[in-house]
Amino acid sequence: MKCALVTGASRGIGRAIAIQLAKDLGLHILINYAGNVDAANETLQTITSNGGTAELMQFDVKNNAEVTEKINNWIEANPDKNIEVLINNAGITRDNLFPWVNEKDWDDVINTSVKGMYNCTQAVIGKMLRNRSGRIVNIASLSGLKGNPGQTNYSAAKGAMIASTKALAQEVGKRKITVNAVAPGFIASDMTTNLDEAQLKQLVPANRFGLPEEVAELVCFLASDKAAYITGEVININGGLYS
Repeated sequence: MKCALVTGASRGIGRAIAIQLAKDLGLHILINYAGNVDAANETLQTITSNGGTAELMQFDVKNNAEVTEKINNWIEANPDKNIEVLINNAGITRDNLFPWVNEKDWDDVINTSVKGMYNCTQAVIGKMLRNRSGRIVNIASLSGLKGNPGQTNYSAAKGAMIASTKALAQEVGKRKITVNAVAPGFIASDMTTNLDEAQLKQLVPANRFGLPEEVAELVCFLASDKAAYITGEVININGGLYS
């Protein structure tokens, strides 16, 4: 059985991606979450009510030992299943102007996105290489491409994900593994609830915030067989705000 691991899949963009992967590609979804089990269960119930299959997998992406143990235990317990798709979606923001960004807020943002990507990718890529098959999609951000004031930590984290995407794609391409990044702009989700949408949407040529489901559709395409010749790319989904 082909499976997809989606980190940070309990809410927002991660939830939309998990639901869409199950619906469009028929993948069994491993719903990663850090602490909000109720939200993770909502994702699970949505997938199963649509006729899909899924299960919960709790770990903190920042914690290498925890990630490795949970994924290795799952692989050993499920010899008939393969994690063919990895979506490195988990990320957090701790916005502030740089002089007031404390060390913990810097480290937490960097480690969730960048170390989380490292931990999860390391745990699954060995089997992808042996199977000569795999799709890795890293959820970056507009902030990682153009930089965003008040987000030096988040911009650094997402910029690092983008650079790693391009390098890893070159390493594993011969094994039929693709590695791409998606860079959303303003997407209506938990992460943007504190933003002034009425004002900010005026900056966007499409004149609105995007929807998590629109990001999920793009991710689904990149995870599908149709995208077998697309790798090392960073695809913007931002309503024309930046290109």
